[in-house]
Amino acid sequence: MPEKRRLAPLPVAVPEPPAPPRNWLEEEFGGVVLPDERLKGRLQSLAADFFARPGMNLPQACGSRAKTKAAYRFLDHKAVNLNTLLAGHYQATRLRAAQEPVLLAVQDTTELNYSAHPATEMLGPLTDKPKVVGLLLHETIAYNLKGTPLGLLATQCWARDPDQPGKKKQRYELPIEAKESSKWLVSHAAASQLQEQCPGNLVVSVGDREADVYELFVQAQQRPKAAKVLVRARQARRLAEESAEQTELWQTVRQSPKAGEIELRVPRQKNRPVRTAQLEVHFLEVTLRAPKRKPELGKVRCWAICAREITVPPAGVEPIEWLLLTNVPVRTLAAALEKIQWYALRFQIEVYHRVLKSGCKIEQRQLGNAERIEACLAIDLVVAWRIAHLTKLGREVPDLPCTVYFEEVQWQAMLVYATRQLPPAKPPSLREMVRLMAMRLGGFLGRKSDGEPGATVIWRGLQRLDDITQMYCAMRGLPWVPPTARELDSS
Repeated sequence: MPEKRRLAPLPVAVPEPPAPPRNWLEEEFGGVVLPDERLKGRLQSLAADFFARPGMNLPQACGSRAKTKAAYRFLDHKAVNLNTLLAGHYQATRLRAAQEPVLLAVQDTTELNYSAHPATEMLGPLTDKPKVVGLLLHETIAYNLKGTPLGLLATQCWARDPDQPGKKKQRYELPIEAKESSKWLVSHAAASQLQEQCPGNLVVSVGDREADVYELFVQAQQRPKAAKVLVRARQARRLAEESAEQTELWQTVRQSPKAGEIELRVPRQKNRPVRTAQLEVHFLEVTLRAPKRKPELGKVRCWAICAREITVPPAGVEPIEWLLLTNVPVRTLAAALEKIQWYALRFQIEVYHRVLKSGCKIEQRQLGNAERIEACLAIDLVVAWRIAHLTKLGREVPDLPCTVYFEEVQWQAMLVYATRQLPPAKPPSLREMVRLMAMRLGGFLGRKSDGEPGATVIWRGLQRLDDITQMYCAMRGLPWVPPTARELDSS
């Protein structure tokens, strides 16, 4: 009997790899899942307009009545909300973060005050005063060890319930999940997710004194693959060691032998100029006792670092004393100094908040209700990150070509405006472009003592650069409309 012939298996179709993003809009928003591709196009068009004109209101940023009406329809769509619009940016952040050996997941809260717009609905109280209303915003941003923001990892936005005042009095009775302080645990969970996705990297969740929540340390200790924590302490905690001569944590650490000294550059704050402080450093491995009201939480093993200023600060300035808690091992002076430097980078998130409020002017959005504000906020958050990223990248990688951030007609328009000559064939470096824009359009003086341009002069420059680019394109008969916006306007 002849052998039965076997049919050759059909070839398996190998899916083509996704095309790389054509621009930053696709990179940050290409992963957003919306029910209609036109919605994704409108999202990218709005982001392009917001980045070109940071600080302008919605009609000014859109540039036409038709685009403004389309923007309001977009913000009112039932599928459009804060976390949906940020999903693509979260993906892009994780890809950038995977390239860094150490990642600082800095988390912080800021208030968005909309008291100047009392007709806005669905807001909540920010203080005990009934007319001070707005939203609370808590972000987690990934930074590398140079302080360059890699993007957002998580965002929480909410309004306090005006009908439930006085929760502060119940803070001891309520579980952590029912309190606002749970935001620190949610943020740490997002950092832990990044740690699981990047097992060869070290992810550290960094928070200020408000983050000194015992449950946060418990969560970091109980989950073996969780992100580490580094928090500036606020609570007067007790040691669990019964044999210790003293049980008060910080008195014990301060009285431990001095490990060494560090010179710290203190960034500018309001009217206080940049200064250098000399700090003495103490560190100790300790076991913390659970709070009296929560003995079921158990003990926590961690390292305590005390950095105390020994030089006399300027008049009216309090001396620095940082009391840091971390579960990253600190066994040497070098390791202690490293953690202090890590915490010093936390101030970068305050720079980001300044860009968000003063640059993007999110507190001046008049959109009628909190749901629209949150949807619009998603775009502003990414635009603010891009401005902060541009500011740092121009300093850290100055020799990059400016085309990583600017379109060809943008750098050509800038050079024509600045030199009154035809632009060269080769684009300038990123640093040259940023400094030129900051000096000629943003009010940056460029003196030796001024250092590199900051975010403020950069967002000023971006607003004027857009007008100059449009005029340059009009004079040369070139189009200056982002592809997404061009497709939408023609449909």
